[in-house]
Amino acid sequence: MTDDGSMSLTGHLRELRNRVLVCAVVFVVATVVFLTISDRLVDLLTAMGLKANYTFVFIAPQEKLIQYFRLSLIAAVVVTVPVALYQIYAFARPGLKKNERFFFGLVLVFGLVLFCIGVLFAYSISLPFMLNFLGSLEGTDYITANISIESYLNFCLLVFIIFGVVFEMPLVTIILARMGIASPELMKKGRGIAIVLIFFIAAVITPPDIFSQTMVAIPMCLLYFLSTFLSRIFYKPRFGLGDEDEDEEEEDED
Repeated sequence: MTDDGSMSLTGHLRELRNRVLVCAVVFVVATVVFLTISDRLVDLLTAMGLKANYTFVFIAPQEKLIQYFRLSLIAAVVVTVPVALYQIYAFARPGLKKNERFFFGLVLVFGLVLFCIGVLFAYSISLPFMLNFLGSLEGTDYITANISIESYLNFCLLVFIIFGVVFEMPLVTIILARMGIASPELMKKGRGIAIVLIFFIAAVITPPDIFSQTMVAIPMCLLYFLSTFLSRIFYKPRFGLGDEDEDEEEEDED
């Protein structure tokens, strides 16, 4: 700590090291805990496939064990992310103004909540529909659905990530509106183009079937309408240098 009360560079580095250490400890402990219940995590995800009459197999001796470790690591990351976000906020907080602290905290909390809502939406609504639709496709009788556990979990995790990221759209809009970029007028005028882009993006990021694309595009359209509403609340117009000069001249004349 320096004479004026500010922290020295060594102090900042020491604080950063401690905060990184906290995140590392949380990650290691969470990994060990989830390894003990990894079979329950697999059961939780495969339950949707079993309802869709899928039969799961593993085609390599180590495949099942690797998936247990993999799910444990992913679950540990999920637990560590909120801790890491808080550590980032706590580290940056002393250098932020009061309104910046509020906005920074809002972005972190709102972003985390939106991602969780997206994953829950995928788990409870979108993913079961996708699995039932893909499993009910008619074809030749001799083709049976023996799905490898690795392929199934890859599909589930991909859908979770897609919906988690897609549900961050309102947060991105809030940030852009606060920066004076995403104005309500711009969001409203670009609605038609945005819907076309949404369906194009849904076609790119989802498996190659129209049902999965629609299941992603519809929530994205609803989120766009929500984002348009939020832009009206958080929009902050940007003022150019010319405007600032005019204001200064008016003050001088007064």
